[in-house]
Amino acid sequence: MELFWYSVLIGMLAVYVVFDGYDFGAGIVHLFFAKKEEDKQLITKSIGPFWDANEVWLIAAGGLLFFAFPLLYASAFSGFYLPLMMILWLLIFRAIGLELRGQIHHSMWHAIWDKAFGVSSLLLALFFGLALGNVVRGVNLGGVENGVSSYEATYFFLPLWNSSLDPLAERLGVIDWFTLLLGIIAVISLTIHGANWVILKTNSTLNEQLKKMIFRLNFLLVLFLIASVSTLDIVQPTIFKNYKEYPVLFVFPLMTIVGVAGLFAVKIYKKEIWGFLSSTLFLFGGFTTTAAAMYPVLLPSTNSMNDSLTVYNTITEGYGLSVGLNWFLIGIVLVVLYFIVQHRVFRGKMDAVDYGEH
Repeated sequence: MELFWYSVLIGMLAVYVVFDGYDFGAGIVHLFFAKKEEDKQLITKSIGPFWDANEVWLIAAGGLLFFAFPLLYASAFSGFYLPLMMILWLLIFRAIGLELRGQIHHSMWHAIWDKAFGVSSLLLALFFGLALGNVVRGVNLGGVENGVSSYEATYFFLPLWNSSLDPLAERLGVIDWFTLLLGIIAVISLTIHGANWVILKTNSTLNEQLKKMIFRLNFLLVLFLIASVSTLDIVQPTIFKNYKEYPVLFVFPLMTIVGVAGLFAVKIYKKEIWGFLSSTLFLFGGFTTTAAAMYPVLLPSTNSMNDSLTVYNTITEGYGLSVGLNWFLIGIVLVVLYFIVQHRVFRGKMDAVDYGEH
């Protein structure tokens, strides 16, 4: 039962990364590449009918975390309180950037909300990458200093950074050189993914420029991926244990490699869907690769005094899980049906779709 709910949680988060990931990426493209009003309109059209629905997966994953792993939910939302509040405000500014831009037709008004949309998208990509880095690196559960716990064994608190930016320090911060490395990878990956979505859903004059950008950024992505993999053993020495014991798990890294390789051919694909599928495969494969390596640990402890939070010591009791399973099956069927209908209604290019400004 623990493996099932862990797989469901990871699956929902992976779907969120793929779906809302192209929203963030489109915002980054909008910020740095869209100069003409026509291109800005097409980028927002490409995500207009989808962005708010895509965030349902994040809300659903949060609800599942609360229901299935309540101790992890309580610990994480307490310890990561500051960055989570920053993410919440960034999500708000990104949303109102899209919603308020069309309310007043003035260049200064447009410029303000264009920046709100673009900068929020960029910072959200960075913060979600930092979040993944913190989960991989672990946290100081119990706030142990000099062999003494400052809090209960399952709780912690992190400032935004420590003075050394060292992921091996006793006093950890949200941002250090390792988590920042994963944050940069997230920004690059989602920029590529968003560019592929814009290419797929529009006939923007930017499309050829975006294909060249994807090809170049992919080299940078590979370099940062190599750097992150080579430093994993320093930050989390047992990270590859599951892959040694269960070689079948290598299907997830293989997906990641195939996705990255596919992105190098983005300029020669005759069908634009292949570029988007390549970045989708990379994001899904990369996220599940990490999850497979971490299992059964949900949040590692960086000290030897307090145990890591795992699927076994944080999961709710059996009766609650059995009742929740029934409601989960109903909910997931409804959400999947909604997404199928939505993407069928708005299939193809969005250039001529009069979605309107909010």
